[in-house]
Amino acid sequence: QLQLVESGGGLVQPGGSLRLSCTASGFTLENYAIGWFRQAPGKEREGVSCIIRSAGSTKYVDSVKGRFTLSRDNAKNMVYLQMNSLKFDDTGVYYCAAGYGTGLPPLEWEEYDFWGQGTQVTVSS
Repeated sequence: QLQLVESGGGLVQPGGSLRLSCTASGFTLENYAIGWFRQAPGKEREGVSCIIRSAGSTKYVDSVKGRFTLSRDNAKNMVYLQMNSLKFDDTGVYYCAAGYGTGLPPLEWEEYDFWGQGTQVTVSS
């Protein structure tokens, strides 16, 4: 069964950090661009960041630029989203998604082929 699994979510105070991880079951991530999305209660899902399969290029939504860093280790079949200087508005369920191909896909949910179940990130004092 082909699955993406996120981990690393939790409760953190404003200004704190979390590192989210995404791995795959049943396939290898090295052939896929990886995107991260989030959805806050009562809000639409939004794309946060994506990385091409070679890790040579990344994209971030403006609200997380300079605070979040997306990286990948294809040898370990892992993708990491390092989130620093977290804010209340970063609260939400974070999903990773895999899109087959060599390019950097748009941060649009429908552009990807597999999606994980999500991990909760709560920023609260």
